[in-house]
Amino acid sequence: MAPRMKLTLCHLYPDLMDTYGDKGNILSIIYRCQKRSIEVKVEQITVGQNLKSNVYDLFFFGGGQDKAQEIVATDLAQKAQSLKESIDKGAALLSICGGYQLLQKYFKTQEGKQIEGIGLFDAYTLGSTERMIGNLLVQINPKIQTEISTVYPNSQPQLIGFENHSGKTFLSEGTEPLGTVLAGFGNNGQDKLEGAVYKNAFGCYLHGSLLPKNPHFADYLIAKALEHKSGNVDLAPLNDDIEWQAHKTAIQRTH
Repeated sequence: MAPRMKLTLCHLYPDLMDTYGDKGNILSIIYRCQKRSIEVKVEQITVGQNLKSNVYDLFFFGGGQDKAQEIVATDLAQKAQSLKESIDKGAALLSICGGYQLLQKYFKTQEGKQIEGIGLFDAYTLGSTERMIGNLLVQINPKIQTEISTVYPNSQPQLIGFENHSGKTFLSEGTEPLGTVLAGFGNNGQDKLEGAVYKNAFGCYLHGSLLPKNPHFADYLIAKALEHKSGNVDLAPLNDDIEWQAHKTAIQRTH
């Protein structure tokens, strides 16, 4: 009998950065792994706790309010080296909204206060008076979509989620976006780009939660995490009729 596959997931700052119920992404990962008899160990790491390098296969970092971001930013600076080392050695990461912003160079609030990020993504965010809220439909970056299709053969080329942010994110030249905006605002409501990518780390504004409605992207993250653990893997297909119905219904509500 082949040994049971395992992955270790680190939930960063769940007590401070879970304003919009993004924990549903972790529940989706666990569910999809359990259906395949893949063991998932979830560890929660918050302020004052040590983050070890090269222990975790997958990181999740959700959204939060400005005050929480200030608290987390100070602590995250102490964890930056370990987190970056893990990503550089192949670990996967999904960050959303506030978490996404703290992984950039900086976030400057409307009042002009600059919250320093750790620069994993070569990007920055500026606070604005415009609230960008509503369904967000994204055409996946073709490079990423090609990779997703090898993991999930019947994949769709789009991601659907719900955005709610006033910060406007701008990518530096050469930084790959997660995709382009088909409906909604995305990073800044101006350049039609959404999210950022660095190796197997992904940042975006897609709440919703994202992964339950986008099973192809969920499996892509799982595959990346397992590759980090033990090399290439083939994920057994699941019956995702309900997930795709949720995906299609959310898109219909976007138009």
